[in-house]
Amino acid sequence: MAKEQGFDLVEVAPAARPPVCRIMDFGKFLYQQKKKAHDSKKKQKQFQVKEVKFRPNIDDHDYGVKLRNALRFLEEGDKVKATVQFRGREMSKPELGLSLMRKLSADIGERGVQEGTAEMAGNRMHLIFGPGRKEKAAAKKPEGPASAAEG
Repeated sequence: MAKEQGFDLVEVAPAARPPVCRIMDFGKFLYQQKKKAHDSKKKQKQFQVKEVKFRPNIDDHDYGVKLRNALRFLEEGDKVKATVQFRGREMSKPELGLSLMRKLSADIGERGVQEGTAEMAGNRMHLIFGPGRKEKAAAKKPEGPASAAEG
């Protein structure tokens, strides 16, 4: 029947019992599958991991600059890897890095989601933050213009 109509006999679901076959143009079928896979790949969100490096005895202003950068990365939808690098004798006091990570986590707050806990790897301590929830940001936006119009 397929040859009479000028089409191909294509096995669509080989795992089914009995196997499902259709009469169709095989080239067109492959093209549609390729296009469908490309569209689904396009819809996926690609996360980029940005790194912000700290030292255990960082100054307040330097900390503020790096915090602003981390918040900007999170707002853009990227993940942030916060790293505290220890040198020499600083290795004997990892609690300094841990307190810095706690402070950073508190300052980021709702704008980012902490993924896991701070962990040491050699002379560095790492902590990863993911972007915050979009629903909360969208819920806050309508309230701003409404309150500005009232006052």
